[in-house]
Amino acid sequence: MGEVTSIGIERLKALVELTTSVNSNYTDSNALLVSILKSVMCLVQCESSSVLLVNNQDDSLKFMVALGPKGAEAKNITVSKNSIAGWVVNHNQAVIVNDVRHDRRFNSLVQERTNYITRNMIAFPMHVGNECVGVIEVLNKTDFRDFDEEDLAILELFGNQAGVAYQNAHLYSKTKDNIVVLQDAVSQGKDYHTFVGKSPIILDILKVVEEVARTSSSVLIIGESGVGKELFAEQLHLKSDRRNKPFVRVSCAALSPTLLESELFGHVKGAYTNANSSRMGRFEMADGGTLFLDEIGEMPLDLQAKLLRVIQEKKFERVGSSETISVDVRIIAATNRNLEEMVKNKTFRDDLYYRLNVLPLNIPPLRRRKDDIEPLANFFLQKYSSEMKKNFHGFSSAASKALYTYSWPGNVRELENSIERACILGQGPLIQMMDLRLPLPDSEDRDSYGDMVHSTVEELIGGEDRTLKTALSVFKKQYLTRILEQTGWNQTRTAQILDVQRTYVSRLMSELDVKKPK
Repeated sequence: MGEVTSIGIERLKALVELTTSVNSNYTDSNALLVSILKSVMCLVQCESSSVLLVNNQDDSLKFMVALGPKGAEAKNITVSKNSIAGWVVNHNQAVIVNDVRHDRRFNSLVQERTNYITRNMIAFPMHVGNECVGVIEVLNKTDFRDFDEEDLAILELFGNQAGVAYQNAHLYSKTKDNIVVLQDAVSQGKDYHTFVGKSPIILDILKVVEEVARTSSSVLIIGESGVGKELFAEQLHLKSDRRNKPFVRVSCAALSPTLLESELFGHVKGAYTNANSSRMGRFEMADGGTLFLDEIGEMPLDLQAKLLRVIQEKKFERVGSSETISVDVRIIAATNRNLEEMVKNKTFRDDLYYRLNVLPLNIPPLRRRKDDIEPLANFFLQKYSSEMKKNFHGFSSAASKALYTYSWPGNVRELENSIERACILGQGPLIQMMDLRLPLPDSEDRDSYGDMVHSTVEELIGGEDRTLKTALSVFKKQYLTRILEQTGWNQTRTAQILDVQRTYVSRLMSELDVKKPK
């Protein structure tokens, strides 16, 4: 009973009541954070309080909620790890500082921006398992008193409960978002992809899409391979007056020139060898709707002339026929090639380029919109864990950091493939960094890769099994897998690089459960 008495029966009762209140609110993580802070201020009697959450992308901390005289000004300020809060995260323990101004860990950035003077404070970690996900700070004890061990004892108990409550709210919010995504996919039908994105640059492009969708002008979508050009084409169609009409896709690079002409314009019986019956082309199929021409830069010059006529006159003839067919089709074209350069080199018609480029959309690569990585990764994780009947809840800290650190030259397509592979190879409940099997970096990415390796070490240190044997096994498995990937899973070549016998490579693969992806 000594510990209970030292805390104080009345304050302990208040703690239980407030904890119950906090843990019953899962629907809104921001509302939950406000509830946490109000509870904290009531318990310790202070002027201000705040919650800072750790950003795994750059290890900074960001004020998510701040209450007190300057709370509104403090919100959304980003704080580096070189601060008292950063010290709490790094050491995963609480701290009382009753003379903030003379503490060497104190970072004056927030004080300078808000003009709010901090005299003393307690900062303590919000835990989810063994991991510190954030820091709760209480500032300036009322009546100019010092914070004491009794305050800290209560707040540490409360901090543990708050961390669990915040995780529950976060999982609730994430599950709710997943349900909305699934409902969106059902409403759009199986013929359309679910659009996922939250970065400012993508949201700005979607606003342009809504404006462009109101017209029937041709649109040219430009971007690297794998950025999701087809998804933007779908959005243009779904937001237009043609949404209830067909959306027809054609890949200009997938077919030979002869077959592509027949695919686009159709043919009559006997038009060429094996044309045993007449066939409707994609332009006729898309009448009243939208025709999406992917990889338009691969279209032969002679077909470009025929396409230009359809855009200008909305008329064409099937292959082998003289009968003119009229259609009402909106053209959306996409390419990862530099069409302006092709026009200069006479490999793409300038008149067609100007016709297509009425309303251009330039889709940035994934490395320039990293805010989209997390929602995309979570969407793909849900998709493939469901397909493979595995129960993945998310990504480890090291895996999350690797997702942000990697440059994704293959863009969203490569991200999806990596998550699918991780779901096949991973065991859950979290995707680990080694499950992603990301390629070894080029020389310019060495520093970033070093951060990824450091994250793996931190992941091991934060786990339950921290033996050297386990650490060596993790390193061996990851290193062996990377070398096998470099050699195309050639065990003989791998053995030569590792300077070991081929039989030893086979034995290692068996012992470490290293398997070639199917």
